[in-house]
Amino acid sequence: MIRSVAHIAFNVKDIKKSLHFYCDILGLQMAFEMKDKNGNPWIYNVKVAEGQYLELIVGGVHEYSYKPGNVGFSHLSLEVEDINEIADNLRENGITIDVEPKLGRDMNYQCWAKDPDGNRIEFMQFSPSSPQVKGHW
Repeated sequence: MIRSVAHIAFNVKDIKKSLHFYCDILGLQMAFEMKDKNGNPWIYNVKVAEGQYLELIVGGVHEYSYKPGNVGFSHLSLEVEDINEIADNLRENGITIDVEPKLGRDMNYQCWAKDPDGNRIEFMQFSPSSPQVKGHW
């Protein structure tokens, strides 16, 4: 059956901006690139954790626009060691923090920002009392 999340895929408008954001700013590692049948750049796989990747797919043309309550993708959540460190790093790199670090209802620390294509990202620092750590609410 299901073992884990293998990847999340985003169509991206500008692969250089996306790779800069995910690799240079967030510190993730570019793992491998796949080319299309004509040898053109197609998919860039950025490693998040062992066996878990973000697939950045070249050629996105329509702007993404999140609307609360819409069916479908809402956000990507990335676990971090230190919520204030990631928030400071984002600010230092010119990334707007949409929600400043705070304690969420689930007892985890969180802050929010967007990637270059407008995808919402929640950065989350787990606390020992959180349901994600305990495995229940």
